[in-house]
Amino acid sequence: MSSNPTVVGPRCDWAESSDAMRAYHDNEWGVPSHDDNHLFEMLLLEGAQAGLSWSTILNKRANYRRALDGFSAERIAGYGDAKLAALLADPGIVRNRLKVRAAVTNAQAFLATRDEHGSFDQYLWAWVDGKPIVNLPRGMADLPARTDLSDRVGKDLKRRGFTFVGSTIIYSYLQAVGVVNDHVVTCRNAVGLSR
Repeated sequence: MSSNPTVVGPRCDWAESSDAMRAYHDNEWGVPSHDDNHLFEMLLLEGAQAGLSWSTILNKRANYRRALDGFSAERIAGYGDAKLAALLADPGIVRNRLKVRAAVTNAQAFLATRDEHGSFDQYLWAWVDGKPIVNLPRGMADLPARTDLSDRVGKDLKRRGFTFVGSTIIYSYLQAVGVVNDHVVTCRNAVGLSR
């Protein structure tokens, strides 16, 4: 994930609410990620977002990184009751019992999937033959909440033991890690993209 400070012009409308949202939009959203640690981090954060705004989670991202040992799947997979209780008492993260427990469940499922496929990156990108889907929607109203791809990936993740991986969450996840690029045609990040 690298920034391109020379690019100017409008952004996708959703990104203009704060400096943090602008930075996330410009440097991360829709950028293909092949780093297992980042792929895991975004899976946990997207699950934590369920029912909340992305800006809420983005503003808590540093707190999540601190509380969840830098998003180490290996460490999170081994969390016991004492650590879960500490997380539920941490005001820096979303203290929802199901979401906190999902971090452990998803870490365990993530490690099993990674081990089966050699990396989680290989598992995830195989769904699109290694090539991002570039949609170039005309506007935000043209963005779907879910797709056939997110339906299939979410269903497979559930089969593998993941939780908080419904189709809508997974579509947001696919956008976040660049498997799907949904920058609108007028967006500065759509420059040079093609279908």
